[in-house]
Amino acid sequence: MDVRKAAAKDLPHLKEMYREIVGEMKSRGIDIWDEVYPSEFLGEDIEKERLYLLTEGEETVAAFALCAESGGENAVAWEDGGASALYLYRLGVSPRFLRRGIGSAALEKAVRIAGKMGAEYLRLFVVDSNEPAVNLYLKNGFRRVEGVYEDKIVPGFTLKEHGFEIKTGI
Repeated sequence: MDVRKAAAKDLPHLKEMYREIVGEMKSRGIDIWDEVYPSEFLGEDIEKERLYLLTEGEETVAAFALCAESGGENAVAWEDGGASALYLYRLGVSPRFLRRGIGSAALEKAVRIAGKMGAEYLRLFVVDSNEPAVNLYLKNGFRRVEGVYEDKIVPGFTLKEHGFEIKTGI
C-alpha cells in the first residue's frame, strides 16, 4: 500500500468516496458526518498540502489530513501539552475496503509521516458515540487522555469529543 499527498485532480473522486463513507456510517447509526463535513474541507486540505491518500494500485482506499492545530487542543490533558504535535483529521476508509486492515495501515502511515515532519505526538479527537473509531485508535496504540472537547457545531448542537494521542517515536 502506497501513501501520497492528494492533488487537485483527486478531489472529485475523494468527495464521492467520503459521500460513500457518510452513507456507510449512517447505515450503522453513526450520524456524525454529513454532506458538508468532511467533504467541504478536502479542497482546503489539498491546497494546504495536508491531505494524504492511501492507494492500492490506482485505487484510493483511504485518506486523512495532518493538521498543525486543533480547536480542542487546550481542552484536554495531553501527556506533554508542550510537545510538538500534529492532529489527525478526516480519516476515512472507502466502504469497499472495510475490514481489511486499511484503517490500521492508514494510522501507521500517519504516525510515521507525523514523526518525519518533526512531531513528537500524533493527536486526534473522536466523537464519543463513534465506537468503531475509538476501538480502531485503541487497537493501534493510541492513548485516551483526560477531558472532553465540546465542539459547538451550530447553536444547540455540540459534539463531545475525546482526545487520543500516540508518540511518533522521533
